[in-house]
Amino acid sequence: MTENKNFAARMGRWSAQHRKKAIFGWLAFVVLSLVVGGALGVKAPEDENTYVGDSGKAHALVDQHFPSENAESILVKGKDAKAVRAAVDDTVAAVSEQKAVYDVQSPYEKGNEGQLAKDGAALVTFKLRGDEAAAETSVEPVLAAVAGVQAAHRDVFVGEFGSASASKALSKAFEDDFKKAETLSLPITLLILVLAFGALVAAGVPLLLGLSAVMAALGLVALPSQLVPLGENTASIVLLVGLAVGVDYTLFYLRREREERARGASHRDAIHTAAATSGRAVLISGLTVIVAMAGMFLAGDQTFTALGVGAITVVLVAMIGSVTVVPAILSVLGDKVEKGRVPFLHRLRREGGESRVWGKILDVVLRRPAVSAVLATAVLLALAFPALGMRAVLSGTDDLPRDLPVMQVYDKMEASFPGGQIPAVVTIKGDDVTSPAVVASIKDLERRAVDSGRFNAPVDVTVSKDKHVAQIAIPIKGSGTDDLSNDGLADLRQSLVAQTVGGADGVSAAYVSGMTAETKDYVDFLKGRAPLVVGFVLVLAFLLLLVTFRSLIIPIKAIVLNLLSVGAAYGVLTWVFQDGHFEHALGFESNGGVTAWLPIFLFVILFGLSMDYHVFILSRVKEAVDRGMKTEDAVTHAIKATASTVTSAAIVMVAVFAIFATLSFIDFKQMGIGLSVAILIDATLVRAVLLPATMKLLGKWNWYLPKRLHWLPEFRHEAEPSPSQA
Repeated sequence: MTENKNFAARMGRWSAQHRKKAIFGWLAFVVLSLVVGGALGVKAPEDENTYVGDSGKAHALVDQHFPSENAESILVKGKDAKAVRAAVDDTVAAVSEQKAVYDVQSPYEKGNEGQLAKDGAALVTFKLRGDEAAAETSVEPVLAAVAGVQAAHRDVFVGEFGSASASKALSKAFEDDFKKAETLSLPITLLILVLAFGALVAAGVPLLLGLSAVMAALGLVALPSQLVPLGENTASIVLLVGLAVGVDYTLFYLRREREERARGASHRDAIHTAAATSGRAVLISGLTVIVAMAGMFLAGDQTFTALGVGAITVVLVAMIGSVTVVPAILSVLGDKVEKGRVPFLHRLRREGGESRVWGKILDVVLRRPAVSAVLATAVLLALAFPALGMRAVLSGTDDLPRDLPVMQVYDKMEASFPGGQIPAVVTIKGDDVTSPAVVASIKDLERRAVDSGRFNAPVDVTVSKDKHVAQIAIPIKGSGTDDLSNDGLADLRQSLVAQTVGGADGVSAAYVSGMTAETKDYVDFLKGRAPLVVGFVLVLAFLLLLVTFRSLIIPIKAIVLNLLSVGAAYGVLTWVFQDGHFEHALGFESNGGVTAWLPIFLFVILFGLSMDYHVFILSRVKEAVDRGMKTEDAVTHAIKATASTVTSAAIVMVAVFAIFATLSFIDFKQMGIGLSVAILIDATLVRAVLLPATMKLLGKWNWYLPKRLHWLPEFRHEAEPSPSQA
């Protein structure tokens, strides 16, 4: 028996021979990771928002010249003016008693007439001490006090909305959503694996590796967070990606081991063959995924950086676990891995691992490769077509779940005080922003803005203690992210500011911020960074596949096929969420676009995950070619042998990702639909039709390598021959 020398083979052989060390070593690693992570804690950023453009400059000025403030408002609304007044007085008294509260403003005090609405509603405003994190904690007793006022005044509405109260409520809603996803993902994954293997023990092995990899990664991310603070969404991406790749990698390994056993190989030889082939494919695909995920570091956004750190950590852990502890577990279990058989399901499995359904489809594809390739490409291009009109937006207040009490308060406030909760904010800097010339220019700005029909009165002006900076909050019409608000922003930036405060004597700078401005600046920023991220991922993936398969055609074709998958996913996202299809079924209202961060995120994640299947299948093809099989026969053998594995892995991913489409927030719905649709397309139309059709059409050209590149190292893909093949 020829001994295979590749790294995965050596690791698998050592693991099978020293199974106790491998298994207990892995358990110790997971426990140690959790202990270290618990001791250090994951360091979170002080502010998870990324501010760029003019709005970023405005925030920098505010941070330098204003103390940290957390503004809150309490709406009191009713038909009886006396009842409203009584409730306002009780609200002011109740809120003023709270230690963290300061600068309480009653609407009935002189100069606060803007806090009284035409419909009789009144606003009590105040501020909370401390940073954002401290305010989220200190707002709890305030909310309790407000609830007490509401209980004492049943004839009026009393509700609070502000930066701290909204952040607290939304954080709780996010947490509940992710708990729902976590709770559903595990049983669904186990069910799919049982259907795939027809045996409970075999189904449990991939799930155990996926879960242990996630646990270890959740502990390990505490280490890089000490240098690069990570947001709360890091844990979610670790679970999402970790469960997907952990299950995938073990599936590849386990299915190959079972296939070799079915061919008559000894238990030991079957593990060695799986290690040398599927184990090696796992290492290559894992490195490709890591390369793709690294592209997120170039997005220039701390949220993407956090997602990149989490994804790379869990993929690395899952990759290491699959080539170390999985062979040990299979060595311990032996043929007991088939224990807990589900009779009917187990009988459906075909000896040798080939799929009957995919086998028939593949036979048709290989008989008519040109027609199959043209039709499949046409379908993908048709799916991608709507993406040509994709519009990037950031989710606004209108996109948040309306069943949240805090958003119900917001809607009532917005009805009485339009635009006041999401104003456009003009930040000016000068020698003295209280000088007569500057004050006159501010009044001129207010008059012109209201006369334009795109803004509401009153305008709120806040001046820093050193009188160098002033913030002018102008209530903007629209939702903050719709066309009406964007037209108002354009008018403000292009003409109104320049004609008023921007040209006032003593004013050295004037910037516009607020939700609308921040959204536009962030979208423009991501559009500028996208080519860098995409280029980085494509170039490194090309080089990695070029070296791995010693072919110029293979990496080019892999990139083109992956881009088709991603393009189709973009098209479906645009058609569903931007054009508003299936709104009722999915429980959302279209905001006229696709959330701005999602295209880059989807590209990186999908490019990495879809490469799993591509590398797995191509490794099997190259393995057969290295043994002397013709390319066409190798493709037929590889696709049929791997189809059920790829299908099972894809179904797990699709099911887990689809859970996110059932969550409350539209961003999660878009992410879930985008990921699940793309994986489904990639594992079926691309891998079962386009890949084999193009490989047959190209024939020997699949392995074309220019003479000038023959210096590249050659990696043999064939496995150790089993006894039945020797």
